[in-house]
Amino acid sequence: MKKTLFLLILVGCISTSYAQQTTVQSKESKEPKKENNSSSNLIFNPDQSVVTNHTTTIKGQKVPYKATTGTMPVWDEEGKVIAGLFYTYYERSDVKNRAARPLVISFNGGPGSASVWMHIAYTGPALLNIDDEGYPLQPYGIKENPYSILDVADIVFVNPVNTGYSRMTNKETPKSTFFGVNADVKYLADWISGFVTRTERWASPKYLIGESYGTTRVSGLALELQNSEWMYLNGVILVSPTTLGITRGVAADAALKLPYFAATAWYHKMLPADLQSKDLTAMLPEVEDFTMNELLPALSKGGFLEEGKRKEIATKIARYSGLSEKAVQQNNLDVPFNYFWKELLREQGFTIGRLDSRYKGIDSKDAGDRPDFNAELTSWLHSFTPAINIYLRNNLNYKTDFKYNMFGPVHPWDRSNDQTGENLRQAMAQNPYLHVMVQAGYYDGACDYFNSKYNLWQMDPSGKLKDRMSWKGYESGHMMYLRKQDLETANEDIREFIKQSLPKDGQAAKY
Repeated sequence: MKKTLFLLILVGCISTSYAQQTTVQSKESKEPKKENNSSSNLIFNPDQSVVTNHTTTIKGQKVPYKATTGTMPVWDEEGKVIAGLFYTYYERSDVKNRAARPLVISFNGGPGSASVWMHIAYTGPALLNIDDEGYPLQPYGIKENPYSILDVADIVFVNPVNTGYSRMTNKETPKSTFFGVNADVKYLADWISGFVTRTERWASPKYLIGESYGTTRVSGLALELQNSEWMYLNGVILVSPTTLGITRGVAADAALKLPYFAATAWYHKMLPADLQSKDLTAMLPEVEDFTMNELLPALSKGGFLEEGKRKEIATKIARYSGLSEKAVQQNNLDVPFNYFWKELLREQGFTIGRLDSRYKGIDSKDAGDRPDFNAELTSWLHSFTPAINIYLRNNLNYKTDFKYNMFGPVHPWDRSNDQTGENLRQAMAQNPYLHVMVQAGYYDGACDYFNSKYNLWQMDPSGKLKDRMSWKGYESGHMMYLRKQDLETANEDIREFIKQSLPKDGQAAKY
């Protein structure tokens, strides 16, 4: 069950061809220090780095770059080090005007997930070894990422406390300092400000990108950076976003999942012939229209919905979901996600994945109302875990005996007072430069694509900010970039977003 708590996640980065490698160590040796006794206890160094130099090819162009891998402290209000955050920072090394060079600050989610997923599978200069649909291949390892955004922006991948190689340094520091919606935002904003100062990037246009719970994080950070660090952004990219604290209500919670059910059923060829014959994006508008204009009002009536109308709605839900009308009726028109993942392919002997419904699993028995395991997550861990450990140690020359936490101990996590969607709206209202782009996979059942559209509709009731908001959909799941075709398209969408959100010369930030 604990695995399920971690599934809102994902983000990472990697690098490739090497012209030369130069090791630079700050303060202490890169090898973990050990005490001079028989116990050989590991000593965590919260402030150290190693630099390597590389060259890669992006969109047919040679791109030289420097990778800085290391830790940088988190300080408390008295200047005491309470943690060290592990990061990897990529800078294109042939850039003359760093002030005009965009900086992208990247987070994954969880909460409790390392910044590994987008690092070595999406925006960074290297890719893990997988097939074109995202499934594991051996031998494990990495290759060049010809679609990385490093040609147009520098990138830093940040690992919050207890993820990756990030650790607390003071046992007396309450865990509540780090592990909660608002605590997470507060200390990370301070760390980002320190990082930008150290790397002399205050003049650069700045962007945040977060995936899954990372979208909650960066939405909160957009306002916290403005209010507490006086740092203003040009853009926020939300990859597979959460609900961002935006209240749905019982009827909306039940209704909004149907378009995702329809996309998944289409992929597995479980829809009626007239729907199945259409392209996915040509079929979905019909389902979305039914969801908002018929299903949502019907579910709002609950048990007082007229029997004839109930039958009509159940028939349409069955048509769009690939389930039987009987199953829909037995669930009172509100089919749970877990039941859907178990039921859709039950007769074929398979379950389907939560984060990516293209993946199939096999349970111990076909009976039951939920899958035994998450087929997609175990597949991803299969390929990502060896790759990130190989890459950091062998390619980026970061040597340590600490364990790389793909998922770290961060619970209990305080989810109270989540106002991150409203925080992002406020940040946009206060900063005319700030733009937002959402990227979502149609087959993502954890942070489904239609709920991400609903976020944008509800975030700004006035509609005055919608011209600075955009939405992009991809025919894959939570980590849409694992599919090669979407990797190329999604990175190109980020390039275009950066281009469009950079102000023209002389364009002031005003309404």
